[in-house]
Amino acid sequence: MAAVYKALSKSAHDKDDAPADGSSSVKPRNKQRVLMLTSRGVTYRHRHLLKDLASMMPHGRVDAKYDQKKRLGELNELAVRLNCIIATISAFLKLGKVKLSKAPNGPTCKFLVSNIHTMEELAFSGNCLKGSRPILSFDKTFDTEPHLQVIKQLFLQIMGVPPLQKRSKPFIDHVLSFSVADGRIFLRVYQVQETETTKKDGADGEEVAEESKKRKSKHADQTKELDISLLEIGPRCVLQPIIIQEGSFGGALLYENKHFVSPNQVRADLRRKGAAKGNSRAEQNISRKSKMGNLGLRTDGDQKPVDQLDSRELFA
Repeated sequence: MAAVYKALSKSAHDKDDAPADGSSSVKPRNKQRVLMLTSRGVTYRHRHLLKDLASMMPHGRVDAKYDQKKRLGELNELAVRLNCIIATISAFLKLGKVKLSKAPNGPTCKFLVSNIHTMEELAFSGNCLKGSRPILSFDKTFDTEPHLQVIKQLFLQIMGVPPLQKRSKPFIDHVLSFSVADGRIFLRVYQVQETETTKKDGADGEEVAEESKKRKSKHADQTKELDISLLEIGPRCVLQPIIIQEGSFGGALLYENKHFVSPNQVRADLRRKGAAKGNSRAEQNISRKSKMGNLGLRTDGDQKPVDQLDSRELFA
């Protein structure tokens, strides 16, 4: 019964607020959302990072894990079915890679995620309102390179909360900072902290004492100022661009980072280096044993040195 009364009262209120010319004054809601999901095999650190990002994005939609690792084009159909204009896959596989794409036409940016620090690990004292809109701050370097301009526009459309979004709050109390250094993008989150500072215009201490006694002109001799500062709240991560594709999760290659070294290659080089050390040691051991055998000091295995006066050696 309460639900029926609420619906009827809402419809009556809308009729009363409607203008006389019959035009609609209700502002349309923005239904643009971001699809966020992971692949199988992610670690707890990547899962907590995705959870922290989803808590800061009121227009985000977290879905179940995606089993496929190759046929990522099916995510476009999933985004359309879930009414998500922008599809974001956080494919944190064993290598810690992430793909950001705008469905259904692209582009797609692939990054390597490193130096991950979640909000629980940092345990900063700052806090922000859940569902508030952030301020996106970009370094000047983003306007110098073409691939950084594409990445900037993709971050603006994904991380920026659209106006009149259903779950967003009309407050701005945190900043998302994107800075470029050494070919990598550093992501930091700060809270906008406002503190009131009182400035008194009285010159002498006696006048201040009289003012505190009389309590008449309190606001006349005092001026309140707001001291705005930034307090980091987390999370942190570093993104290294790998490639940029024209389409959504596929298409022509627009950019490739020539300085990128895959973690697979790094691990393979370390294993190869360790194997080379083992092979050199084995070769040194074999050459040492052969030299000792030629000198008659040692035979194969762990036997005793050969006696030159032995009858088997004399009458061999």
